[in-house]
Order: sequence, then C-alpha cells, then structure tokens
Amino acid sequence: MRHLKLVHSTEAAPVMSVKIAFASSDRKQVDQHFGAAEAFVIYELGQDDARLVEAVEFHDSDTAMDGHEGKLAAKIELLAGCAAVYCNAVGASAIKQLLAAGIQPMKVPEGMAVDELLCGLNQSLSDNPPAWLAKNMKSKDATRFDEMADEGWSE
Repeated sequence: MRHLKLVHSTEAAPVMSVKIAFASSDRKQVDQHFGAAEAFVIYELGQDDARLVEAVEFHDSDTAMDGHEGKLAAKIELLAGCAAVYCNAVGASAIKQLLAAGIQPMKVPEGMAVDELLCGLNQSLSDNPPAWLAKNMKSKDATRFDEMADEGWSE
C-alpha cells in the first residue's frame, strides 16, 4: 500500500469541515467497487472549498474480491474520520461495517467526476445538506464545543 497524507503547515483546517472519500483509480472519477478499490482519494470539505488531504493506493493482493473480510476492515480503518465514501458498488457486509464505523456508503454511477460530486456537496452544505452530512456536521460541532469546555476557556 502507498499512502500519501498531506500536512498543512500554517494553514488551519476550516472550523466546520468534513472528510469525504472516493474510490478512484485516477483521482478524477469514481470508478471502483468498494471492496476491490485499487485507490481512494480523501478530501476535506469546508463551507467554501474542498482540498485533497490523502491519496492511498493498494497492492493487487489487497484488492482481490476473494471473500476475505479482513481486507474490508483494513480499508474501513483507513477511512476512519470520513463522513462518507463514494464508490460504484458496495456489498452488504461492507455497508454494515461502514455504517458501524460512522461512514456513509454512497453508490454513484461509474465515471462520476470527483470534482462534480464535491461541488454538489459544497453547495448542499449551505442550502440543504443530506441527513447523513447534517448529522456528521452536527456531531463535529458538538465535539468542538466539548473540547473548548475542556480547555477551561471563559468569556
């Protein structure tokens, strides 16, 4: 497996952001089944923008659809912290495991552009986010205030 994780030096992450993963072999379009995905790209989506934060490529032995559930667990662990993963197909077992990890599986037609999906998600953040996205943003907001309270800040 090759894993690139971008580190932002002085630029802070947006206050309200969410990570979204895409099963993509070329980092431009969604073209992979979740269980057999050769690669994922992960974006951080904020109110006004989206930026690439991770790219992961797997070896052939990691992507074979051979019924080994351990491969799913490794992929789900890799996506920890993501609100959703977009792919062309996802099996029932993977759906259960993704949902248990707090990751919403999203099935889209093959060839959907990652940029187009990000643009639609960004638009929905300000208009009317889907329930899974609103829930994720709300839980992040509650966590942020809990962290502030733990720091002992005052007005």
